[in-house]
Amino acid sequence: MLPMKNYYEILGVSKTASDEEIKSAFRKLAHKYHPDKKGGDEAKFKEASEAYAVLSDKKKRAEYDTYGRTFAGAGAQGGFGNFDFSNFAGFRGFGQGNAFEFDLGDIFGDIFGGRTQARRGRDISIDIELSFRESIFGIERRVLISKVGTCEICAGTGAAHGSKMRSCTICNGKGEIRETRSSLIGNITTTRTCEKCHGRGEVPEKPCESCRGAGVRKREEEILVHIPAGVDDGEMIRMPGRGEALPGAKAGDLYIKLHVRPDRAFTREGHNLLTALPIKLTDALLGGEYTIRTLDGDQTVSVPAGVAHGEMIRIHGKGVPHGRGLRGDLLVRVDIEFPKKLSRAAREIVEKLRKEGL
Repeated sequence: MLPMKNYYEILGVSKTASDEEIKSAFRKLAHKYHPDKKGGDEAKFKEASEAYAVLSDKKKRAEYDTYGRTFAGAGAQGGFGNFDFSNFAGFRGFGQGNAFEFDLGDIFGDIFGGRTQARRGRDISIDIELSFRESIFGIERRVLISKVGTCEICAGTGAAHGSKMRSCTICNGKGEIRETRSSLIGNITTTRTCEKCHGRGEVPEKPCESCRGAGVRKREEEILVHIPAGVDDGEMIRMPGRGEALPGAKAGDLYIKLHVRPDRAFTREGHNLLTALPIKLTDALLGGEYTIRTLDGDQTVSVPAGVAHGEMIRIHGKGVPHGRGLRGDLLVRVDIEFPKKLSRAAREIVEKLRKEGL
């Protein structure tokens, strides 16, 4: 007598698992162990399929929970060879030799393409270089890119002007082609997008001469890029739908990577800007006024008497814009310039200051 199989443990679910939880668990195991996949395990796949066949059927699940087996041929005591596929959703035609049709569209179509995935064009990326000032205040740039875009002659329809559309004869107007292929467990049915109509189900009677009926073609396109204020080096801007187009599908996205050139006078610290102000030793002792360059123009700054080397003077509202009408500050670092050589008169004055205890 073969040891009893615990179908719940095989699928990794509890005895109170819902139908959706059981289905989700089987989908994950099927994705992992299917023998047609690299690294798949046929034995474990069959074991998971057997467990799902029982637990997904209310009558069989009730029999299994009560008696530890079912009475329709898929019992816990039997091996996979005695497994009854006749009531397993998705298996049809069992009994006609070893050939049966396994429709993966509902259970794990995402593995083999049984469920049609949303198609979209390819994403593309470009690089834009900005000056430091442009990164702080923002700017609009026009860039010319070469890409596969919607045909401007037929507006993406693929039809010549005045041409009518007719049902695609390849897919019979469905936009998809259903195919069956053999595998280790039988015939697997999959669907793919029709290459003739590109999933639209219809084709033009007279194709557009510019794109030859595809609705897209390789061309240059000028794109206006709005770069907001306060961007930083290495940031990425995403423009949805401005990537490459695909016949009968949504266009991809355009990604723009920003490169900010360093500035000799300014560095950035969050929303604040930092700059240096060299001052004379006498102004550090007695105070003074200096004209400094800001990103908004020249401004006069007062240096207080007795200022220390490296001390910061804050100028409010001259930093990086952020939020609605808000800006950071400009931090001016005081750099006291000490003379390398002193004249005789200057030395005498300094000697007197030293005697004063300064």
